[in-house]
Amino acid sequence: MREEPSIPDWELQENIREIRERVGAAAVKSGRAFEDISIMAVTKTVPVQRVNQVIQSGITLLGENRVQEYLEKYPLYEKKNCSVHFIGRLQTNKVRYIVDKIDMVESVDSIRLAQELEKRCAALEKTIGVLLEVNIGAEPTKSGILPEDLPELMKTVAILPHLRLSGLMAIPPAGGKEEENRYYFSKMYDLFLDIQAKNRDNSDVRFLSMGMSNDFETAIACGANIVRLGTILFGKRK
Repeated sequence: MREEPSIPDWELQENIREIRERVGAAAVKSGRAFEDISIMAVTKTVPVQRVNQVIQSGITLLGENRVQEYLEKYPLYEKKNCSVHFIGRLQTNKVRYIVDKIDMVESVDSIRLAQELEKRCAALEKTIGVLLEVNIGAEPTKSGILPEDLPELMKTVAILPHLRLSGLMAIPPAGGKEEENRYYFSKMYDLFLDIQAKNRDNSDVRFLSMGMSNDFETAIACGANIVRLGTILFGKRK
């Protein structure tokens, strides 16, 4: 695993302080509290030492994108009081390697993936939370299920006893301006409220994961309660 150069300690701590201030301010503007928003540290290419520093500083939700990278880092993470979500595209043949090492999969976008997660979780007698990833911009090159196909995937997840439907995740089209992002985030919030209202079996729909380093405040304004932050926390990746 190739590790990218990391930022100085003081800069990392300053980034954490600024993120907390901005998340808190955005939460208050949306009628919520800082504690209502989960800050996820997206750890792709970030050295283990830096990730552990973030955990020690109180950001204990990690987002992993790559199976092999996570498997290499996992033994070295300070895992006490730390929760790990898989947020990248997950191939069905990789599920078995990580299902015992994560708390949630945010990128479930097919019945096939849901069924493979069920199979592997059943073997471990483990129940795992899942978020359904929605391709809210209907981009042909992006993963995620189209909004119109969401009901069918929800029905499948609802009958899989080792999966717990916990909410939705999305990434709006890249390069959008604030108002464009707001449009897509608002569409996601409407979908989130809709699946919450359905109250299906095996569901506890509480999480709307959307918003990254360049748009998390807009996402919070539109109802997000998990924001996935990498660049603004660790600096630009090489």
